[in-house]
Amino acid sequence: MARATARHILVDSEEKCNELKTEIENGASFEEAAQQNSQCPSGAQGGDLGEFGPGQMVPEFDKAVFSGEVGVVQGPIQTQFGYHLLEVTSRS
Repeated sequence: MARATARHILVDSEEKCNELKTEIENGASFEEAAQQNSQCPSGAQGGDLGEFGPGQMVPEFDKAVFSGEVGVVQGPIQTQFGYHLLEVTSRS
């Protein structure tokens, strides 16, 4: 069964999500951006979600994790929780 590790940043607007993505692409730390901006409790750990398998996350998130490139910041991804920036850190 496929497994992945990922980290994310959850915010309430697409605009904020895009702003953070630009900052990260220009060299800002993903972990620091998560700690300072994420509305998810995982933000305290730099957005780290640990390891999980298919079907353990909401469908939009799940699809991005198991189809997107590893090590590339993806998003904004809209779910019922808000807007996410997502980085898959490993997948097997």
